[in-house]
Amino acid sequence: MSNKLGNKQRGKEKFHKMPVSKMDRPDVPVEKPDWMSIKLPKVEKINQVTNMLRANSLVTVCEEARCPNLAECFSSGTATFMIMGDKCTRRCGFCDVAHGRPDALDPLEPARVAEASAKMNLSHVVITSVDRDDLPDGGGAHFKECIQAVRHRLPNASIEILVPDFRGRMDKALEELVKAPSDIFNHNLETVSRLYKEARAGSDYQWSLDLLKEHKKRLPSVYTKSGIMLGLGETDDEVVQVMKDLREHNVDMLTLGQYLAPSEFHMPVTRYVTPETFVEFGKIAKKMGFVHVASGPLVRSSYHADEQAKSDLF
Repeated sequence: MSNKLGNKQRGKEKFHKMPVSKMDRPDVPVEKPDWMSIKLPKVEKINQVTNMLRANSLVTVCEEARCPNLAECFSSGTATFMIMGDKCTRRCGFCDVAHGRPDALDPLEPARVAEASAKMNLSHVVITSVDRDDLPDGGGAHFKECIQAVRHRLPNASIEILVPDFRGRMDKALEELVKAPSDIFNHNLETVSRLYKEARAGSDYQWSLDLLKEHKKRLPSVYTKSGIMLGLGETDDEVVQVMKDLREHNVDMLTLGQYLAPSEFHMPVTRYVTPETFVEFGKIAKKMGFVHVASGPLVRSSYHADEQAKSDLF
């Protein structure tokens, strides 16, 4: 894999053949290439969605994580709701979501998510959350209540949940989630196993794989989904190994996208993967048996999630 892609992209992109540590990373930031440029749409629809979210006291991961696709998604009337507050109990090296002591759960939030989904006329609703290690079930019951509220308000909409790892709370969380199944159960690995200590402090690669497999075991009819970011210091072979690990744990859907550092205080970008290389990774993933693959520089777990879901699955 590495040699094949390296030869194909020679002169365009440097692939890391050896593990990349903090000491190995250059002091000069990697220059952002032209293909990462984003054209901003008109602001009217963006403001309309933003005002509606604020009026309903709702938070989106689009805003909190500084997603590069925010303008496009908001202008098309879509958003990914982030429940259980805007403070995470983890502090991942790549993420810009605030961390600290979280607020108490809002019992009215499920109804507001459902109402906002109806106002936006969503056919596919994506709900994610911060990590809530302070809760006995990691927030599983709150996810369940949000799913139930959306099902009641929009019975024909499909629902995708993007969950944290529920580390130490898997059984309690899944006990709640099986009571109100989503259509897609998404949990992102985010990066390769070797980089977990630096990128995902407090998380565990194998635990995340086991969570995906256990959910599939309990709810076989629900699609499982995961994704990783490229450009954190991984090798090409490690990317392929992640794909293999996901398929071995019965994961159905995959997203691959380019990591963008939110600030100088986050993990730096070690490389910008070319669009052609993302296509190659996507082909490999499809051959492995993923039922849907989204692979590209601007792909995010929730980017065009409605199209990801509808195109091959429902």
